[in-house]
Amino acid sequence: MKTVAILSGKGGSGKSTIALHLAVAAERRGHSVAVLDVDPQASSATWADSRESETPSVTSLQPSRIAKALETAREAGASLAIIDTAPHSADAAMIAAEAADLVLVPCRPGILDLRAIGSTSRIMKLAAKPAFVVLNATPPHAPRLVEDARTAVATHGLDVAPAVIAQRAAVAHSLTVGQTAEEYEPGGKAAEEIAALFAWLLTVLAVKEQLHV
Repeated sequence: MKTVAILSGKGGSGKSTIALHLAVAAERRGHSVAVLDVDPQASSATWADSRESETPSVTSLQPSRIAKALETAREAGASLAIIDTAPHSADAAMIAAEAADLVLVPCRPGILDLRAIGSTSRIMKLAAKPAFVVLNATPPHAPRLVEDARTAVATHGLDVAPAVIAQRAAVAHSLTVGQTAEEYEPGGKAAEEIAALFAWLLTVLAVKEQLHV
């Protein structure tokens, strides 16, 4: 089983959005996924409550229970675990990062969001885990802004995922009804971007057909 932690020290960066979209993308491609929601706001768990499908599995828990929850998910046959963390909690972020094989850091391309990456970058260095920033909620037709954001991220010593998630209505609307963009608007731009992000994620995790190798 592979474990991906979604971290960001800033609220509103899109951690739950990225976590849930990747989880469903994996499920739709035949993988068994466990989402661990350690944010007190329980956004991912609330989304699961409004979902018709029973998968992916979403569990709300305290950060101190991450190790046990991952063990339970592994024993249940999960091939991918995604940890959705809370902002402004360095201790929880460190626990999640240490438990993960890979860390993703969602970040909007605004200056305040980019400046906030510094604290998350320090956690990544302490945890000594590979990490990538995922540019999220970017304007659909602003390539210069995306490139400027990539340059700003580089100053923190973090790499940027090649797949960028734009701010699209399908993303917001899908979550409202307990779905993700791939389910809500198959073949749409948002679905294409999520598919590209997931395909890249599999490559980074060195996974081909199955996640449990």
